[in-house]
Amino acid sequence: MPLVLDKPDAAHSPTLETIQMVEDAIRDAKQVITVAELKRRLPRQVHHYTLKAILRYLQASGKIEFTPDGVVWIFAPREDIERILSRGRTWT
Repeated sequence: MPLVLDKPDAAHSPTLETIQMVEDAIRDAKQVITVAELKRRLPRQVHHYTLKAILRYLQASGKIEFTPDGVVWIFAPREDIERILSRGRTWT
């Protein structure tokens, strides 16, 4: 069952810029990354509860998933999906 983090209080609502910064850091890791390591890789500090809100949003939108070892980027851009489908293979 997927792990969904608790809802943060309203005082920690992330900005679009902060969400994109976290997305980039997770995607650029290209592997499972712990939340502690994610915090170290971010270009600026993000409040813990704000980061939890972002991670909850990214999981709900199908961009990340939680593993026992941390978080991993799982989202495939439309261009990648279209390229795969254009190869002419069919599902059986």
